[in-house]
Amino acid sequence: MTRIVVVDNHGQFTHLEHRTLRDLGVDVELVDNETPLAETDADGYVLSGGPSMDRVGRAPEYIDADVPVLGICLGHQLIATELGGEVKSGEYGGYADVDVAIDDDTDPLVGSLAPETRVWASHADEVTKVPEGFERTASSDVCSVEAMGDTDRDLYGVQWHPEVAHTERGEELFENFIARCS
Repeated sequence: MTRIVVVDNHGQFTHLEHRTLRDLGVDVELVDNETPLAETDADGYVLSGGPSMDRVGRAPEYIDADVPVLGICLGHQLIATELGGEVKSGEYGGYADVDVAIDDDTDPLVGSLAPETRVWASHADEVTKVPEGFERTASSDVCSVEAMGDTDRDLYGVQWHPEVAHTERGEELFENFIARCS
């Protein structure tokens, strides 16, 4: 059975990420972001959302785990920041429904959602420049980097929250990530 660890960055929806993965038949564990990578064992990691970059603890260690990693909202921004991308305050701000265009229909994480999907996202902060080796895989009218991926390293990020009911096809995104981990 595929084992995924959700790294809790103190986001308000982290428990929903855990539950969604569990309901999809994954052996899933939720760990605090102060947990050292060496104390976990997984086929993949989800870096959850959270309130601020200064509260990510040891979560950056998980980016180098040599298994697939999915960053959600703050986790997406954390991957970008740690690997040389840029994150800035968004012009749009708080949570809202957003129409997202899938820019790469071959991407293993978001490609199946093409040509577009409707998501629930916060844009208080957002990735404005992807790190070297990454491709922008989705965009919207309010955010130029709604999703990014580096398939060579199996690192992916989405600005939106696939775990909430307001996001269309959120479970499909998690299923795509599980397939990368299997």
